[in-house]
Amino acid sequence: MENTERVQCLIIGSGPAGYTAAIYAARANLKPVLYQGIQPGGQLTITTEVENYPGYPDGIQGPEMMMDFEKQASRMGADVRYGLATKVDFMEPPYKVWIDEGKLILADTVIISTGASAKWLGIESEQRLNGYGVSACAVCDGFFFKGKEVAIVGAGDTAAEEALYLSKICSKVHMLIRRDQMRASKIMQDRVFKAPNIEIHWNSSTVEVLGDTKVHGVKIQNHKTEDISDIPVSAFFVAIGHEPNSAIFKGWIEMDETGYLVTIPGTSKTSVDGVFAAGDVQDKHYRQAVTAAGSGCMAALDAERYLMMKGI
Repeated sequence: MENTERVQCLIIGSGPAGYTAAIYAARANLKPVLYQGIQPGGQLTITTEVENYPGYPDGIQGPEMMMDFEKQASRMGADVRYGLATKVDFMEPPYKVWIDEGKLILADTVIISTGASAKWLGIESEQRLNGYGVSACAVCDGFFFKGKEVAIVGAGDTAAEEALYLSKICSKVHMLIRRDQMRASKIMQDRVFKAPNIEIHWNSSTVEVLGDTKVHGVKIQNHKTEDISDIPVSAFFVAIGHEPNSAIFKGWIEMDETGYLVTIPGTSKTSVDGVFAAGDVQDKHYRQAVTAAGSGCMAALDAERYLMMKGI
């Protein structure tokens, strides 16, 4: 068939999970082919400073770190390519994956590391100041705003957890909640209410994040009173959830109710024999670069063992 290629190990996605899987798979001589997807380097390419990844004592810029990962994968022999997986057929091995709706890859093993995307409010200033005080990860970026006032938007368990995390390092946390109640579990709500430096703004929506080159405040509107007010803050955290990039696998692989791929605990194995998942597409709890990299290593080792057992 024209424009068809057979590979031993196909890796879909290019964040820490995908590149780490490529490094390990290449060293095991699986000749991995990695397609980078719509955002080469994944979520770290929209992160500025990364200070919590081991081995970088002075910290590193997210995009630079991903370039290091890519260089290392290529040096080990991984075939790193531009391209987006647009359709799959996991009925039987070799598994079929279409790239950019044209090229067909027949793969003996597939490692899915397509990541997750943070949900955003969708306002212009939020995108413009992303990385300059606007963040979707308090655990990643809260440290940079030690001792300062910050705002966080969201009403679920993640928002409550991140607000509490920020309350330990920031002088004050303004929690912006659209309704007159939180969705978070009762225990998390109680903790938030007890934190002396968390102020909750009920029935409040974000109108605009204020700042030219970095965040210096947030403009909010109260739905009940229609009052508009400015809160001076140094950072604006969005905690309204993440969405796994798993749509093309729907119907082929077992997922949870929110679309995260289900893996057998302690492994990267999915419900399809020979298809593995690593990183944020299967991890809604930790969502860190270092845990994603660790699971990429697991996926490559699992793929290597699978191929050995099958005698491929």
